Amino acid sequence: MNVGFYTSVIGLGASPADTTIGTVKVENGDFDYTGGALDNFWRSVENIATGNTLWAVSQACPMRRVLIRGNLDLFQYNGGCCAGYASGGYLADSEVTGTVTSGSQQQWFTRNSKVGKWNGGVWNMVFVGVSGGVPGNHCGNAGGNPNTVVGATPVIAEKPYIIIKTNGAYTLRVPRLETNKVGQTTNFGNADDIDFEKVFVANDTIPASVINSKLASGLHLVLSPGNYKLTESININNPNTVVLGIGFPTLISSNGNPAIKVGNVDGVRVAGVLLQAGPTRSPTLLTVGEMGYKGSAQNPTHIYDIFARVGGPDRVEVSTDVVIQINSGNVVFDNSWLWRADHSVAGNVVNSQNPSYNGLVVNGDDVIAYSLAVEHHLHDLVVWNGERGRTYFYQSELPYDVTQANFGSPGYVGYKVDQKVAQHHAWGIGVYSFFRDNSVTTVNGITGPTGSGIQFVYPFTKYLSGNGEISHVIDGRGNAVNSKNSIAFIC
Repeated sequence: MNVGFYTSVIGLGASPADTTIGTVKVENGDFDYTGGALDNFWRSVENIATGNTLWAVSQACPMRRVLIRGNLDLFQYNGGCCAGYASGGYLADSEVTGTVTSGSQQQWFTRNSKVGKWNGGVWNMVFVGVSGGVPGNHCGNAGGNPNTVVGATPVIAEKPYIIIKTNGAYTLRVPRLETNKVGQTTNFGNADDIDFEKVFVANDTIPASVINSKLASGLHLVLSPGNYKLTESININNPNTVVLGIGFPTLISSNGNPAIKVGNVDGVRVAGVLLQAGPTRSPTLLTVGEMGYKGSAQNPTHIYDIFARVGGPDRVEVSTDVVIQINSGNVVFDNSWLWRADHSVAGNVVNSQNPSYNGLVVNGDDVIAYSLAVEHHLHDLVVWNGERGRTYFYQSELPYDVTQANFGSPGYVGYKVDQKVAQHHAWGIGVYSFFRDNSVTTVNGITGPTGSGIQFVYPFTKYLSGNGEISHVIDGRGNAVNSKNSIAFIC
């Protein structure tokens, strides 16, 4: 299987070893090495076993719950001089018996997996709860690879998935909460099973009002592939509700409405959907909880493989204020790419078209983000107002098409922690610049308060191309990145 756009390869066994596929691969989308895999988005592989694997991808291409009996290459040579550029990616709850070779892969996040050996690294490789041949911590890409290693994953419930039992019945399997997890899942029975009599399976001809009535009645929801033009939000107001998308169902805000709204309830699981802005500006595309709702540390809400785009496939102007806003406390955010498109079917996006201000705003306390990617929004890309937030891996590009006047002075940033926050911890935070259309200087890539409760481990900034610069990594510290100095770490 050569996995293309909007395709998910998903095994239906209780464990990855139950479903074997001979070869699963993603090849470069562009055989000019400067293109390579940079536009290989929106595809996935889950819950299978296979052999040597080529997975040349960029954002929104998760690999979960996979057993690779052999080697895993995260890039592809084009022939001639060079390996194709790649800008991913995400690997979780998996085992690779051989060697993972990252090659030209610019950044990568691995969580709760076992690898025989890891080879390579360009700008930012983050490992959380990974066992086996894990490289050691090393800040920067001089004299070693840029590795940030965290020994255990503090809080996680693995992504729900569909299995077929021996009697032929479909079942929604919901893994239970784990703390301080190291390595991949081995006890696949540590889960709750939901019979499909309690699951509503929707397609994109069914209006949101019908979906909401099913959710209100206590059913869980599986979204099959399609383009859901939602004139009202999908509302999740029952605790422990599972909403699982397969095959990248696209939820389009068609009436100025968020695509999904989660109420003040605990234990919700939302997974595997692509959120898309519409022609009427919406306040958000996904909202979790209301301001002041504390959530539950014993039963947190989880959001997995949630991807979003503002522009791209549209020939009309689309917009949203904030892509995702998390107001509730105790939310776990596991793998996302929140993208204001830099290009569309009509060509480059210019002059702040398809506006969105922020990719992610976190107002709740005790929110965790694993593998967060946020790109090209017009104000601060991430705004973190809640206490005790933790981010493990962050990748961002500042917008390509702004002017100095509309990007401000000292300029917006890639990652902002509010000055009132007393505790925040982040590992492997990277902010990149490609001011393509105008010369723009922003003073800092990252901003936040000072104090013993604020910790950034191996933050860095990267100049990709274009004009202008990021003058400092974080709050006046770190060298400028520009055409003369392409990368700066704080070690």
